[in-house]
Amino acid sequence: MARSRIAELSEALRRHDALYYQQDAPEISDREYDLLRRELERLEADHPDLILPDSPTQRVGAEPADGFATAAHRSPMLSLDNAMNADEMRAFDARVRKLLETGETIEYVAEPKLDGSGIELIYEAGRFVQGLTRGDGQTGEDVTLNLRRVGSIPERLASDRPPEIASIRGEIVLPLAGFERLNEKRIRAGLRPFENPRNAAAGSLRQIHDVDLERLGALEFRAYALAEGREGAIARQSEVLDQLRAWGFLVSPETGRARGADEAIAFHERLLSKRGRLPIEIDGTVFKVDRLEDQARLGTIARAPRWAIAFKFPPEQAETVLEDIEFQVGRTGALTPVARLRPVRVGGVTVSNASLHNQDELDRKDIRIGDRIVIQRAGDVIPQVVRVRLDRRREALAEGLRLVRTQLPERCPVCDAKTVRLAGESVTRCPNVDCPAQLKNNLRHLASRGALDVDGLGEKLVDLLVEAGRIERLSDVFALRMEEVARLPRMGEKSAANLIAAIERARTTTLTRLLIALGIRHVGETVAERLASHFGSLERLLAAPRDEIAAIEGIGATIAQSVGSFLGDPHNRAEIARFLELGLRIETPATGSGGGATSDRLAGRTFVLTGALSRPREDFEQRIKAAGGKTSGSVSRKTSYVLAGGDPGSKLAKAASLGVPILDEAGFEALLAGEGD
Repeated sequence: MARSRIAELSEALRRHDALYYQQDAPEISDREYDLLRRELERLEADHPDLILPDSPTQRVGAEPADGFATAAHRSPMLSLDNAMNADEMRAFDARVRKLLETGETIEYVAEPKLDGSGIELIYEAGRFVQGLTRGDGQTGEDVTLNLRRVGSIPERLASDRPPEIASIRGEIVLPLAGFERLNEKRIRAGLRPFENPRNAAAGSLRQIHDVDLERLGALEFRAYALAEGREGAIARQSEVLDQLRAWGFLVSPETGRARGADEAIAFHERLLSKRGRLPIEIDGTVFKVDRLEDQARLGTIARAPRWAIAFKFPPEQAETVLEDIEFQVGRTGALTPVARLRPVRVGGVTVSNASLHNQDELDRKDIRIGDRIVIQRAGDVIPQVVRVRLDRRREALAEGLRLVRTQLPERCPVCDAKTVRLAGESVTRCPNVDCPAQLKNNLRHLASRGALDVDGLGEKLVDLLVEAGRIERLSDVFALRMEEVARLPRMGEKSAANLIAAIERARTTTLTRLLIALGIRHVGETVAERLASHFGSLERLLAAPRDEIAAIEGIGATIAQSVGSFLGDPHNRAEIARFLELGLRIETPATGSGGGATSDRLAGRTFVLTGALSRPREDFEQRIKAAGGKTSGSVSRKTSYVLAGGDPGSKLAKAASLGVPILDEAGFEALLAGEGD
């Protein structure tokens, strides 16, 4: 009885998901849907052995991976060449006819150019098994777990005889309604709103810790290509889209066909006229030669197919009033003037703010509070001020309006620290590493893998710690106590203990990592390594004059000025001293990483690291590379060893099933020392 009801409910929910996400034709209310889902959840809780692999309830709630592995695309995901105007579209059409050596009119499929994140979906025997970001076109990030939470991606192809392998290409987008709903919620919670739907969509896919399920659930996948797995006698791109629809994918309803350049241009202009009324962001029209045989004859160049082009829309502009200019402080302390606008609709989105970039931009465009200005969304995404309506300025003055020039403040508007502007830079910054406006971002940066690598200290926990007053300055992270962390919402003793253990591991670090963690302008991994190699100790670096820093190969005057200004600031020096007082230990290569010399001891061997190790994972990776070895994010038959710490997870089981040798840290040290094989 339970088995048949679970199967019945699963099938019903999959059908309703398809109606809701893919066909925009729901047959039941949200409440009725929720009742069906809850019944299924109760049955699965009572009979866990009967949970189906593709159950609708398994699309939400699975723990995300510790990090994203990478994988090669089954075939390259190419870019598209652009046409910026009608003449360029006609030139593309003429080029296609010339290459095909035909005088016939070319038939095109016209698709909206989606403003989202490109994705490849892999199906094996009709089941969704892997999803990759575009990456570099050859290799992408494996974001399968997050994609399983996107309701418009079917878990199974709607086919009685699916192909053994199918590679579907498409775009993850965030519909405007979902974008506005998520931003309203973030604003109510005191969080910074997402800048635009495209970035919010792409960022959703790369969530690792503290995954926002509502954000993932708001995403939409639109399919537009089938790189592998065509069924039957498919001869045209339009037939490919028909097959994708039949399998259960959402294909953009704005898609159409055009014969020749003139019809293509007319289609593009019609789509442009509709863009402000569409439910998603688009920034042009993609035209593809319809006949697949012609596509094959045309082939590709290094980065793009010859048989397709993206006809871009011009940036949409609107006129409004600049009501005020305020200043925001970013993670690196950059003060950015922000235009507060009289709200205006641009490209289907209501815009009330626009970046003014820096003081040079204010001066160059002579932008004043009270001006009538023209704005556009650059790339149809980021609002920017195009120009001031100088011809309207006389009217404003005649009406007695006061037009006010604005200067960036000499002191930080948040913490009152004296601002600095480095020679040759257009940006003014607050140098205070503990500035409240920067603290959350600085803390996330400090905890990141390339810095001190405090595992588990993600965005939501950082927000909790700062908003609860547990961290008021950067070094407070090393003063946290388990009992105060455990009292935070949604934490508990186990989570608190894990965080404190991660902080304890991070207490032992290197000078390179500390310099990265401090967030000094222009100091990334390479510069930090050069500084650490030259000076050898924090004490020597703190005492070094700027000319000695500038004399280091690859540093130069600008970086030396940035490092010198940061380390010379009394507040920052006091913060570094407090880090040391709270137990931060800086190891030298001689005591911390097994020596700095390189060797070929591990040449030709590939390692996969998993679980909680005694030191940051990057330290082990650097030692492996220094000894000639390689690291990988996933276990395969080509893996030489798996280095496992505590709570290693599924990678350990896969290694055991493949017969891959498993090392603990002692075994790794012995191998590195040449005591084993």
